[in-house]
Amino acid sequence: MSPRKSDIRNNLLALLSDADFERFSPHLEPQDLPRGLQLATPNESVTHYYFHEAGIASTVSRSPEGHSVEVGLVGRDGLAPTAAILHCDTSPHATFVQVAGYGHRIEACAFSQLLESSADCSGLFRRYVHTLWTQSTYTALSNAMHHVEERLARWILMCHDRVDGDRIELTHDFIAVMLGVRRPSVTTALHLLEGNKLIYSERGIVTVRDRRELEVFAADAYGIPEREYARVIGQLNR
Repeated sequence: MSPRKSDIRNNLLALLSDADFERFSPHLEPQDLPRGLQLATPNESVTHYYFHEAGIASTVSRSPEGHSVEVGLVGRDGLAPTAAILHCDTSPHATFVQVAGYGHRIEACAFSQLLESSADCSGLFRRYVHTLWTQSTYTALSNAMHHVEERLARWILMCHDRVDGDRIELTHDFIAVMLGVRRPSVTTALHLLEGNKLIYSERGIVTVRDRRELEVFAADAYGIPEREYARVIGQLNR
């Protein structure tokens, strides 16, 4: 059965015009998104595009030596991957689910045709690519300029923006990959945030205790990409 627009939580699908959503809905397949599910494989043709209703996916760059770092984070604010929006069918990056959830997927061919059928639709998705590019550039800036504790605070805030409630399923090993640092650095940074009563960390779970003070701690590491998303697409409500 095709989803009803009133039930949609993905921000991009919800912002489609009624006419565009009617064209999309017959192609949207319900999809469980368990942790670790690969949504895109480097240099392989994309077969489906995924719209999260809940959960989070990461786009990761890997060096020839096997080092990895996250370059993009997406939840119900967007979709993954984004190749079709730019008239590409492959990407050198890997995209996989890091926080389990659910959503919808659409076949690549159908998605490309739908983008071509509506200027308003393609314009919305191009604006989303702009916001994702902005997020990636500020990730690069933060990796170069900020201490690991500030980078961790930023990353927790970004995850918190995209989940319900304050509990986020995040392991130390996974955070280390996402931030491109050693696991002991993650442990030390988590202890610092926990000592300041900003979060509570237990095995596989990070709980945000004080969102406002966590933003204060992150300072200029967090905020500009989020304001740009609100400016060109709209506010993402938690």
